[in-house]
Amino acid sequence: MSDPKIPLIGRLAVHYKLITQEQLSQALADQGDHSKLGEFLVERGVIQAKQLERLLAIQKDMLIKHRASKAAEAVSPELEAEPVRVPSPKVERPPMPRPPTREQVSQPRPKAPPTTDALPGADDTFSPVTAKAPSAAKLRVQVTSVPASQATRAEAPAPAAKAAAAAGGRAPAGAEIASACVGVPPRPTGSQGRKEALHGLLRQAAEAKASDLHVHAGAPLLMRVSGELQSQGESPLERDACEAMLVDVLDDGQWLTLCRTGQVDFAYQVDGIGRFRANVYRQQRGLDGTFRLVPARPPALEELGLPATLARFTGFHQGMVLVTGPAGCGKSATMAALVDLVNGSREDHIITVEDPIEVLHPSKSCVVNQRQVGPHTETFARALRAALREDPDVIAIGELRDLETISLALTAAETGHFVLATLHTNSAMRTINRLIGVFPPNQQSQIRTMVSESLRAVVSQRLARRADGQGRVPALEIMMVNKAVGNLIRENKTVQIQSILQTGAAQGMCLLDESLGKLVADGTITKEEALRHCDDPRRFGGAAA
Repeated sequence: MSDPKIPLIGRLAVHYKLITQEQLSQALADQGDHSKLGEFLVERGVIQAKQLERLLAIQKDMLIKHRASKAAEAVSPELEAEPVRVPSPKVERPPMPRPPTREQVSQPRPKAPPTTDALPGADDTFSPVTAKAPSAAKLRVQVTSVPASQATRAEAPAPAAKAAAAAGGRAPAGAEIASACVGVPPRPTGSQGRKEALHGLLRQAAEAKASDLHVHAGAPLLMRVSGELQSQGESPLERDACEAMLVDVLDDGQWLTLCRTGQVDFAYQVDGIGRFRANVYRQQRGLDGTFRLVPARPPALEELGLPATLARFTGFHQGMVLVTGPAGCGKSATMAALVDLVNGSREDHIITVEDPIEVLHPSKSCVVNQRQVGPHTETFARALRAALREDPDVIAIGELRDLETISLALTAAETGHFVLATLHTNSAMRTINRLIGVFPPNQQSQIRTMVSESLRAVVSQRLARRADGQGRVPALEIMMVNKAVGNLIRENKTVQIQSILQTGAAQGMCLLDESLGKLVADGTITKEEALRHCDDPRRFGGAAA
């Protein structure tokens, strides 16, 4: 990033990996009349106040050095430079040096040591990697001591500058950068040995067949059973005890991420209990954690209550199949079942990109490589860009989050790969609109063509509570992209897709309301439950939306 129009504080934040380039661009777009970018980033919660202080100290040190180097370059090589006055540790004037002897004068003058890298100011292009130091031959600097009363107080070096000096003048990388810029606090005392207490709670949640366990400071323990949060006792968890339990299950890298960003995603496995997708985060009362139970092995479609006809979606050798729905509707489990079918029926190379890795897929007929954002790759987009050079046949993406990830997924599907992915949308029609609408208007015509040619099917699902209270059952909306649907996508007539879904039962298509209607007719769910999920409430006796 070398745009001189971008404030130096923003370029430093990106360089030290406190924010991403996308976050900086968004902040600059939203900044408006706010005069100071650093304060705006703190107000938005992108960086912390302590991080801003460190960045300002680094920026000040850089500007001082840069001005000094600019002044040095302006001096003629034939002239001696003005003496640089440095404060002396003593108040009294130092004694005058003795005149040099004839032998000392005749000796060759030693070369000046190489100077440090020149660092640009706020109005100059900043490139920490390619910045060049001025030639040492241009300037000879005389250093004299002056009384401290006449000297300007020297600025204390920033922690990052100390770390860079210890590293031989190079900025530290990765976790070292974060530690140098922010400082990582030690783990809370008393956290050792509390892991077993959390394991007991996880075992209790698994035995209760809960999908999620909520550990909240200052609130009672909660479990989500059949989609409903249930309190486990009335006594709230003490803040210190809750924090001790959660901190004890984090490794050093996860603790560093929590300290830097305020939250961390990770997978946690307990022998004899199961595997969990976890999120630990800070909130007003303290440290909280949410643990979602992940199947110990890839589930089968029948175990999830899904129709066996979905297995036909694993027969594609190129194109994209999307599993969509709101949070907590079982998208990840459905995709894991589809990946397992591919793994057992084909001889291909499967690459998954997840955050974090949930269901573990041992290699069967296929070779399976699972990558996690964070430990294995920086972002979904970077992993997808690399995957195109890793000879995959099938790419499974945990979530299509942003424009770059969606663009790369479409490119992979268009270049002969089979892509499986999830997306947070509520219907097939909204899925099409989301895929296209994330792109700038001047690109949407081209993207419509790409989607119409690359998309193979969309499975949108909900989880509805059974009438007997014994768990939940999936309700599906299924869209196959045939020639008619492809034409509607290209012509920007996605509103008419609903009529094709109504008449496409012979091809395996159906609307969500039709699936809910069948479940109500079979007595599997109640009309009240169907009203919670349907698109047209009038079908189930409700008022028009």
